[in-house]
Amino acid sequence: MKEEYKMKNYIKLSIMALSLAGMTSCDMDSPSISSLDESSVFATYSLAEAEIMSIHVSFGETNSYRGRFLPYYGINSDIEWIVTPTYEKRLEDKYALSNYDTPASNGQMNTENNAYAKFYEGIERANLAIKGLRQFGNVENDKNMAQLLGEALTLRAVIYNDLIKAWGDVPARFEPNTSENLYLPRTNRDVIYKQLLADLLEAEDYCYWPNENAITRSTERISKAFVKGLRARIALYAGGYGLRGDGYRRSKDPELAPNLMYQIAKQECLDIINQGCNTLGEFKDNFTKLCQDDVSAGGESLWEIPFSEGRGRVLYTYGVRHQVEDQYTYQPRGGVNGPLPTLFYDYDVDDVRRDITCVPYRWGAKEDGVAATVNSNGVNFNVYQVPQVMSNPTAMYFGKLRYEWMKRYVTSTNDDGINWQYMRLADVYLMAAEAINELDGPSAAWQYMKPILDRVLPAAKVSTLQSKYTASKTAFFNGIVDQRAFEFAGEMLRKADLVRWGNIDEKMAEAKSKLQDLGSNPRKGDYADLPEKVYVRLYEKDMEIPAGTLMFDTPVDGETLVIYGLNHGDTDDAGKNLKDAGFESKGWFLSNNEPRITDDIINGLYTVQPSTHCLWPIWTTFVENSNNMLNNDGTYGQLSD
Repeated sequence: MKEEYKMKNYIKLSIMALSLAGMTSCDMDSPSISSLDESSVFATYSLAEAEIMSIHVSFGETNSYRGRFLPYYGINSDIEWIVTPTYEKRLEDKYALSNYDTPASNGQMNTENNAYAKFYEGIERANLAIKGLRQFGNVENDKNMAQLLGEALTLRAVIYNDLIKAWGDVPARFEPNTSENLYLPRTNRDVIYKQLLADLLEAEDYCYWPNENAITRSTERISKAFVKGLRARIALYAGGYGLRGDGYRRSKDPELAPNLMYQIAKQECLDIINQGCNTLGEFKDNFTKLCQDDVSAGGESLWEIPFSEGRGRVLYTYGVRHQVEDQYTYQPRGGVNGPLPTLFYDYDVDDVRRDITCVPYRWGAKEDGVAATVNSNGVNFNVYQVPQVMSNPTAMYFGKLRYEWMKRYVTSTNDDGINWQYMRLADVYLMAAEAINELDGPSAAWQYMKPILDRVLPAAKVSTLQSKYTASKTAFFNGIVDQRAFEFAGEMLRKADLVRWGNIDEKMAEAKSKLQDLGSNPRKGDYADLPEKVYVRLYEKDMEIPAGTLMFDTPVDGETLVIYGLNHGDTDDAGKNLKDAGFESKGWFLSNNEPRITDDIINGLYTVQPSTHCLWPIWTTFVENSNNMLNNDGTYGQLSD
């Protein structure tokens, strides 16, 4: 279904490309409609739809969301990092993008075609579509054309929201490019936030609910559920903390007061939940559907950035590490980013999210396997049949996205074609819980946290958490902070959450302290009860599985590791007793009797105070070509009011 849809879009985009001509400015590389008359394009559904699809092109450009924003924004947080940061390498481009000390000359970003430029390219495409549809689309009488206008407004809001998250105050462009507005200064983000909230309120009236119309049968198209969810997310950002010209604080604009923003978030989230167009399902199912290109609407996924088969580096960046072309993929990639090792041990041992989110192994190298040939869709691939091999605590991987869950082989060396899931229903429930706790208290909020916990924890433990979290408004907020970590690790929501909550300095310092406890020899604090080693063997058909051992997916004979030693309370003595069952010991926390989690690694997580460096500067090339309208003076050029 997904491939047919994407092929359809590819054809449309190919046609549409003939109607676009380029034009550059200080902060964008933007197209304008040239060879087709604007009134003809936006009065004809198929042509207007192609213009909406063109906005997606800007998401998939090489150095846009695909290869720069998604891999780097949000890393590092208190639960996620580049595998593996070090203080010694803090000045290298990719680490400097993530350690809160990013220079405007960063080599990964300081180019004319990077994410900042491509975001404005997408905004210009959206501006052209919005203008054309308002003038010629007959949206008052044609619901499908109104849907397209709603999509354009929403896609523009997505891009602006991400611009603000990464760069703070940015130039506001809500009209197509002209010679008069080619060069613009930064705009106070409050002005942009209010525009986005108004735009999305308008878009709600235009967009169909999931499956209400053929257009919204796919999670690659904007639905009313996503519009409302995005409006809730933006409201929480607008009412939260941020880095501004005079410090790290909330907005002073009374129209963006926290209570007003919580009210918006509450109402929008309740509208989605009460409509019932989307369902949660099992936690794992959401991610297997994503890896299997299932874009059918109505499940947990609300909207995904659509990548065609030859685009997108989602598994490349966030998948389990594959070292060689193997039985599951022809792309030896994955594992660029991963969880902090402390995250694995902070989950409740019975939390099903743990073993899906955090994976302690990688797939083997050539020397670990044997040469083989596999056939996929009539094409033979020469691969290596390899097993899982243990990694180490500094190189654990996100397991929500796995090549081994795919139904097709990856044929690109750098791109895997898996969509980026921008929002899912669990986020709506937890945003509702957060907002309702602030407005109405924890007892009223609990019913919106409970469904998230019911699917991942035993009933008795959910009941215990209910007592803990509903004790006070503060206790519930702390529960939200914890559960959003456990629920969304690896989905790049955490950094923005910490920024808006105002606790980023506290949580990042806590992360370093916990890494020190885990890396100590012997381990300290909450990690003192962990064994020094792990004990592993490969699964064999019909083998008896010893109590307390772990497998991180459905076992396959000869390639799946059976592991002991990762749970709190496991002991080296018990692990040694598994020798007769074929288990071998592997160094885990120590290498040559030295800790793997070193001070160099810990200090590489962040190198300056996060709250005062949580934004990227506008890159030098755009400042130098801005006709003196842009700068990074003071707090990266941010505005005070």
